[in-house]
Amino acid sequence: MARARPPAVAGSFYPADPAELREQVSRLLAAAAAGPQPKAVIVPHAGYVYSGAVAASAFRRLEADRVVLLGPSHFFPLRGVALPGVQLFATPLGEVPVESPPDIPAQPAAHAEEHSLEVEVPFLQQALRQFTLVPLVVGDAAPEEVAAVIDRLWDGPRTVVVVSSDLSHYLPYQQAQLKDAATAREILALGRLDSDHACGAVPVNGLLAAARERGLRAELLDLRNSGDTAGDKKRVVGYGAFAFYEEARA
Repeated sequence: MARARPPAVAGSFYPADPAELREQVSRLLAAAAAGPQPKAVIVPHAGYVYSGAVAASAFRRLEADRVVLLGPSHFFPLRGVALPGVQLFATPLGEVPVESPPDIPAQPAAHAEEHSLEVEVPFLQQALRQFTLVPLVVGDAAPEEVAAVIDRLWDGPRTVVVVSSDLSHYLPYQQAQLKDAATAREILALGRLDSDHACGAVPVNGLLAAARERGLRAELLDLRNSGDTAGDKKRVVGYGAFAFYEEARA
């Protein structure tokens, strides 16, 4: 087993300089609204200039000692769910201890260049300080398969589930707004997404299946696209942040 999974997208999706990265993430978290602690969240995974503020709206609310992090496999053909096969997950902010459940296979190649998990870790490092990470890349799998993995790792209130996914891709601004609004309604209803609604539809659907089974309630925290943040409006990518609660708020 390799000791650490090194960062693959530092300097492109987010700053490679530790001080600059810490300042940017801290600023994004400080600008986000506080709120009740969720059991699970869905967050985007684009470059911070595009989706960082949306992601921060969910990360600001987290309190946990253990994070189960799931994201789609963008580049590697993968069946099921896979761990990185390392002891540590590294970013410019340091190394996070990795928990490797024995019943989940390791596939280092699926993690090597994957950004969907990596871009979330600096936010977790700033929001939580010390925690253990269960990093899972998700490939071709049925919602019930992913939900079963999430259920086995659910644990108590000090474990949080984070699912990484962007929404629509490369649509004109207004068309993207309509599509992402429909996707948000489906998530809030604990329904099921198609792959054209979200690049992380497979892990999202796993979380939604687990949420239905456990009676969780979903809340929309933010819904924007790159045309609202740092891109033009001709071809945008959609971003949403959602929180899931085990009990209704007072």
